[in-house]
Amino acid sequence: MFSCVHWLQPFLALLSSTLITWGYNCPSSCLCPDHHTVDCAGQGLTRLPDSIPLDVRRLLLSDNWIPWIPSDFLVLYSDLVYLDLRNNSLTRLEPGTLSTSSRLVYLDLGSNNLTEIPSGTFGESRSLIKLRLGNNPHLSMVGEDAFSGLTSLRELELERNALSGLDVGVLNQLPSLRVLRLEGNPWICNCNFAKLFLWLMENRQKLPNGLEGMECSLPVDGRRVSLSMLSEDSFRECRGMLTLTDYLIVIFSGICISVAAIIASFFLASTIHCFQRWSKANRTDEEEGDD
Repeated sequence: MFSCVHWLQPFLALLSSTLITWGYNCPSSCLCPDHHTVDCAGQGLTRLPDSIPLDVRRLLLSDNWIPWIPSDFLVLYSDLVYLDLRNNSLTRLEPGTLSTSSRLVYLDLGSNNLTEIPSGTFGESRSLIKLRLGNNPHLSMVGEDAFSGLTSLRELELERNALSGLDVGVLNQLPSLRVLRLEGNPWICNCNFAKLFLWLMENRQKLPNGLEGMECSLPVDGRRVSLSMLSEDSFRECRGMLTLTDYLIVIFSGICISVAAIIASFFLASTIHCFQRWSKANRTDEEEGDD
């Protein structure tokens, strides 16, 4: 009797596992190895699959042809912590798409066709630890506040994109950053790049391949050189140059000073005029008193 029960145990375990899987709503053409994982990688999908369980935590969608993500996607799947969209056809991210991903820890958007990362893209993704944006050959612009709010981000990948420059303020918004990949971009070593170069010099321990793994084009002849061959003195000509922001500040200050000078001159002229009239009136009164 007991030997029969012992023999039936593997069969009963397999049967119960099958029944649980049948009761679980797994999208067609996808695998669901556990209750919180949906694996749709490499299925030739041209859009997000239907019937994704609302309590999914790991969603694997790599190696498909998905061109966009609905703006309310992460509103529906608020438990999602791992999202892999690597090697798809994404060209842009709808505003607000990722702004509600409060539990997302891992996000892979690498090897797509993204052209820019606008400011505020990741909104309240305060739990995000690793963000992969590399191998987007048309990604040439990262907004000034693109990574604002990513206070827990430790790893950021921006390698092999089309970035020729990057505002250093973008990186200063990441207090927990430990690993940064920027190699393989067509950096241009002009005065706009100077601040980023100084930041990289001070934070070279965060670069997996160091400065040796990054190159830039010289603005004079276009020759590419390794950043390890450059120094702070390489940008000494930029120290006395004003940026566009500096020019705007100077112009605005000049306008303010001019307006203030005009107002002061008006009040001074008015005061002198009033004083002259008052003096003339006093003299007239004195003359009438003498008469």
